[in-house]
Amino acid sequence: MAVANSPGLTLSETAAPNPFYTAEHEAFRATVRRFVDREIMPYVDTWDEAEEFPRDLYKKASAAGVLQLGFPEEYGGVPTDPFFGIIKSEELARHGSGGINASLNSHTIGAPPIAALGPEWMKRRLLPEILAGEKISALAITEPSGGSDVANLKTTARREGDHYVVNGSKMFITSGVRADYFTVAVRTGGPGAGGVSLLLIERDREGFSRTRLKKMGWWASDTAQLFFDNVHVPVDNLIGEENRGFIGIMLNFNQERLGMSAGAYGYARVCLEEAIAYARERHTFGKPLIANQVVRHRLVDMAMRVNAVKSTLELLAWRVGRGEKPVAEICMLKNLATSTLEYCANEAMQIFGGAGYLRGTKVERIYRETKVMSIGGGSVEIMKDLAARQMGL
Repeated sequence: MAVANSPGLTLSETAAPNPFYTAEHEAFRATVRRFVDREIMPYVDTWDEAEEFPRDLYKKASAAGVLQLGFPEEYGGVPTDPFFGIIKSEELARHGSGGINASLNSHTIGAPPIAALGPEWMKRRLLPEILAGEKISALAITEPSGGSDVANLKTTARREGDHYVVNGSKMFITSGVRADYFTVAVRTGGPGAGGVSLLLIERDREGFSRTRLKKMGWWASDTAQLFFDNVHVPVDNLIGEENRGFIGIMLNFNQERLGMSAGAYGYARVCLEEAIAYARERHTFGKPLIANQVVRHRLVDMAMRVNAVKSTLELLAWRVGRGEKPVAEICMLKNLATSTLEYCANEAMQIFGGAGYLRGTKVERIYRETKVMSIGGGSVEIMKDLAARQMGL
């Protein structure tokens, strides 16, 4: 981010070296930045207006090492520490389109249950082509009747011989139109978490249909409602054990929420940087906007919040890398990060004034997309409730 009295410098250039990042981390950052600058930046506005992006972007992202992070090496993945994920989120946020990032990374929530609990044939067949960008993976848990109440989902999978017969619907599914493989939460047993299982359902199964949703933001993401009408799925497609799918769902929640926090931090930082640049360039009443004390104070308040998120995010990433599971702290971090994003997007819009209300600017797009970050992956209220339980309150 820029320093107000030193236009040619950034804070990252003047601060002491960050102890969490190595030369390998920074080399990865450079690779992702080149990918974003070359393959996304020139097209982001066009893709957002078109409400889609080319499918070959997945292969290009794989070639840049973006898709493989955190997956087992034997299936084409690259085991890494959490800081590589932070770098990826920060660099991908630079283009300002949450929709592109959401769909490009839908495999990070769809494929981990397969990698952790799936049968060997499934891992060997699916994971390499997903991580190579040849196929798209999605996660289907949320339903029209309930979002965060996973234990009470209603989509059923009735066992009939060597198949399950699936009936029900899923809502707000990222990559729901274009995905090839869906990791679907279904009810195979009784009520509550103990009756939930995970199934792999391929897109071409008879009786499986999808409807694209029109959204306030994330236009370039093909978010959909899914419909299952007597869809026959082989028993071999079971991910993990029957009636123990809730465990598979919970396994990835910490990582997903840490990733969403990193994304929110990245977008908030973009808002700050864009606001600083605009305040320097925009002149009113014969002087640059940044010469006004009230504007400088807005920028300082934004920077203060962004830096607080960054510090908390990196500390928790370090703890997760050591094998800890700081559930309460990650829940609070997600709320801190998303509220900071909302604050920074709002302040940036105020600094931009009318220019921020025009389509085609990063600030306008991010402003429209802030709310989904505080809802997806667990709402603000769910995060508070979970944190309170973890704290014994």
